[in-house]
Amino acid sequence: MVTEADAGRLEFMDERLFTIQGRFRDAFGWDEVDDRASAVALVKAVEDVRIALWSRSMREATLASLRGRLARGQPTAVLGAAVEPVEVISALAAGCSLVAADGGVGVLEELPASVAEVARQPLLLVVSDGDGGLERLLAVADRGVPFAVHAHGDNEQEWRTLLTAFADSATPPPLILTHQTPTTLRGADNPGGFTDGDRAACLLVALGCAREDIRLLGFQSDVVGRWSGDTDQQIKLRKLKWMDEVLDILFKSR
Repeated sequence: MVTEADAGRLEFMDERLFTIQGRFRDAFGWDEVDDRASAVALVKAVEDVRIALWSRSMREATLASLRGRLARGQPTAVLGAAVEPVEVISALAAGCSLVAADGGVGVLEELPASVAEVARQPLLLVVSDGDGGLERLLAVADRGVPFAVHAHGDNEQEWRTLLTAFADSATPPPLILTHQTPTTLRGADNPGGFTDGDRAACLLVALGCAREDIRLLGFQSDVVGRWSGDTDQQIKLRKLKWMDEVLDILFKSR
């Protein structure tokens, strides 16, 4: 049973979801020190703004609210970088809630008008490291959709740009903060994962969503999806292979 005190925290995840983060840092030549520095800076930047909705207690309340919505037991579809409108339409027809992995939220703009407004209601969360297209992300944030903003060693400029745009908007969105280091960091959580897509799936499970209730849409690993941020195609394809490994741990190796 999840108590009120625990509702704003993530559940313990498979240790392999964290150890693999060290492996992909090594594979890409990244340094854990940089990941942690970016995460610490993210927490400080959010709390220095002094937007009430972004306070630590309110971020915990946002986590608790997400946990409560996921506890209803309805299926949840994660919109990946290669998702297409027909997949979203099918998911909505099946009663799915939606979680968007960064730029994947753009697929909602391509839905028929009769479906687009309906699709906005079950959008629970956008998981973003800041490269999913600023205007697109702001349009969603203006509707009050929560964001899980992620820090890693080479995206500080992106998350700062995103936060500044959020803070300058009339209605800053609710936030939760994530990182990818093995150490405990007050004010941010490590749900596991590597790309926005597999991190979104890890976060759902860490919030108590049953694995069998999660549907992954647009998660191809042999092609760079059209909703991916500007990126080197070959590096992105390498990252997608790691995404596959994370998802195997999360869904198959139990």
